[in-house]
Amino acid sequence: MANSEPVSDSPENQGQRSEAWKTAVTLIQEAKPPHVPEGAEVMTLFVEFPPGDPGTPPHRHSGPAFGYVLEGEMLFELEGEPERVIRAGEAFWEPGGDVIHYQDGNNRKDVPSRFVVTMMCEPGQPMLVLVDEDELIQRKDRRAPRPS
Repeated sequence: MANSEPVSDSPENQGQRSEAWKTAVTLIQEAKPPHVPEGAEVMTLFVEFPPGDPGTPPHRHSGPAFGYVLEGEMLFELEGEPERVIRAGEAFWEPGGDVIHYQDGNNRKDVPSRFVVTMMCEPGQPMLVLVDEDELIQRKDRRAPRPS
């Protein structure tokens, strides 16, 4: 017959609780997103791009997205910000909404790029919408200067 006492209360387990939890957490990023859609649907995705892959074409999300690069490097660019490289072990986020996400491609030609992203999406809306060429032309003044 099974013991009905909780495991943590049994005499043989007293004093065996680990203290590792006190130092197990490392803060990677803090952000205050400007808008979380009412009734947001949250999804977490694993994304993997092969070496040198340009990634997703220019797009936007209906809500904020928070990510962490697991392996490789991502070339990351949001509307109004200069492109930057995010390396394994670093985090990123984007506000979503009307902001165009220009780049999320693999910055390396020798290794895959792998990252995890959690998005808070507008209910009933797709998690990603591609931006057409006409809109990119109309909003070209909002894009940060390109490196030469």
